[in-house]
Amino acid sequence: MNAPDRLPDAGHADISIVASTPDVARQVAEVLRRCFTSTEQRSFPVDPHGGTRLQLTVDTTRAAEPARTWLESSAEKDRPRTEG
Repeated sequence: MNAPDRLPDAGHADISIVASTPDVARQVAEVLRRCFTSTEQRSFPVDPHGGTRLQLTVDTTRAAEPARTWLESSAEKDRPRTEG
């Protein structure tokens, strides 16, 4: 993870997942890893009751299905249409 005052590299996103249990945080991270290439996750306790903060960085330039399809279709919608 990058320091809070430093932005991640272009095309990357630093993600912090805060959940009531480690299992819930891991489930969310697994969904993200199925869509994007990511770094190894790191988790930290949040409180004495089992809360967890899990951190990872995803590379949006190396998206897998279904994220690739969704990102491509979203980008097409954002492009100005040309009449021809």
